Formats: sequence, C-alpha cells, structure tokens
Amino acid sequence: MSGHSHFAESTEEYLEAVYRLEREGPGVTTSGLASELGVAPASVSGMLKKLASEGHLEYVARGEVKLTQTGLEVAVRVVRRHRLAECLLTNILGMPWDEVQSEACMLEHAITEKMEARLIDILGDPKECPHGLPIPPKDLSTPQRAGIPLAQIEVGSDAIVQGVTEEVPEILRYLGDVGLRPGAHVTVHEKAPLGGPMTVEVEKRRHAISLELARMVMVAG
Repeated sequence: MSGHSHFAESTEEYLEAVYRLEREGPGVTTSGLASELGVAPASVSGMLKKLASEGHLEYVARGEVKLTQTGLEVAVRVVRRHRLAECLLTNILGMPWDEVQSEACMLEHAITEKMEARLIDILGDPKECPHGLPIPPKDLSTPQRAGIPLAQIEVGSDAIVQGVTEEVPEILRYLGDVGLRPGAHVTVHEKAPLGGPMTVEVEKRRHAISLELARMVMVAG
C-alpha cells in the first residue's frame, strides 16, 4: 500500500496484539505483549507510551492498557484482514493451516478496503479463520466465541472441535496430524489424575494429549 511504512506496520502489529490479549486472552500486560510479539519488555513499554500519547491506548488499573475507540478501529481492521488473508491462503490457495499465520502477517498490511471487500465476496463472508478464531465485525462489536476448552469435557462425552486458541505452527501441525481441526468429532475416553494427559478419540483413532494442549482446543457439545 502506497505510503505504508514499516513504522505504521509496527503500530498495527502492537494494536493487533493488544486486541487479541484484551478480547481473546488473559488481559494486556507488558510481559504478555512482549511474549506475544517476541520483543523485549523495555521495547514494549516505550511503544505503549507512544501509542497512548497518540490516543490509541489508555492506561487502566495495575499498569494494564486497553484500546481506545481510535485504537480499536485500527486493531479490528488489521485483525479482520489478517484472518481473511488466512482464509484466502487455505481455502483458495490450498496452503496448510500451520503455514498461513506468517504469510497473513505480511499480507494484512497490504490489503486495502477495496481488496477486503473483494475477499469477503470471493470467500463467502467467512465468520472465522481456518483456526476457528472469529473475524471481528466492522461495527467493532465483540464477536462471541462459542465453546469451552477440550480439557473441561468429561470422560465419556462427545464434542465438536470449534477451533484453537494458539496459532503456533508446531502446535497446529500436531493438531492437524491427530485430526483435531474445526468440525472434527472427538470423544474423551480417559483423564489421567494430577494434571496428566487426556486420551481422546478422533476419526476412530485414540491419542493421548497433554492437558496444556487440551486447554488450547475449543469444543462444543
């Protein structure tokens, strides 16, 4: 996009990360943002002050930050285009779901309003990305994520996978290998005590998965 600098991309990436942590994670903290973006906490602190001075963020209790209306508008635009790009890469170009995250990170900054409208038309106005994360509405309302973590499903119960909360390639690759993708039917057969693994059945095959991983998989009964 003409005139779209690396500096502007950095701002968008920060606001996108704040949106994810604020609406889909545990809340926005300096350490949480540093982990999400893979940068030093000192760099995060400096950028947060800058974004606050520009009116994109405001500080709340305990040093946390939240998006202002201006910041929310930018964040929603970037998140929408990122997840639409993921849909394009998987649904149209046939890329594996564990490879689209990094590609979409580059595309999200180049998609214009006209391109976004065309993507929505071609893709059939999707409501979720290939990983089951909601595509936020343009009216800035907060989309409701259906489902609960697989870790909370009782032994003997069946559920349908809605999506995953992490887009780490290694995690997605493993989940894809065992069949834990959106739409898959899963049955919980066993839960080991003291936080041990769960034994689940997917596509007539049983797998033992860690409780940590089971917390990342969202399902509905």
